[in-house]
Amino acid sequence: MSSAMQVNAASFEAEVVNSSVPVLIDFYADWCGPCRMMGPVLDQVAQKVQGKAKIVKVNVDQEPELAAAFKVSSIPLLVVMHQGKVVEHVMGAIPAQQVLAMLQKAMPAEEQ
Repeated sequence: MSSAMQVNAASFEAEVVNSSVPVLIDFYADWCGPCRMMGPVLDQVAQKVQGKAKIVKVNVDQEPELAAAFKVSSIPLLVVMHQGKVVEHVMGAIPAQQVLAMLQKAMPAEEQ
């Protein structure tokens, strides 16, 4: 079981837009091989940033409106948001160090 929280259109604003900490959104689909490869990577990062940032998942097949709002054209798509704004995004499977670096850019220096 992933430590990342599943979000949908109903919970997106509360969990992501209004979050007091940076949020990494993983846009994925169950049938996507690279998306499944990212699961353990995101779990590893989630443990390192616990309390300082959070990781959420959006299933593009179940949430087409959110996928359209973020112009998701390929998955996995990782998007970092902080204070309601997109800070960074990257398409494709990436190593844990790169995911962590994306989140750290959005964190206050004293929390890194």
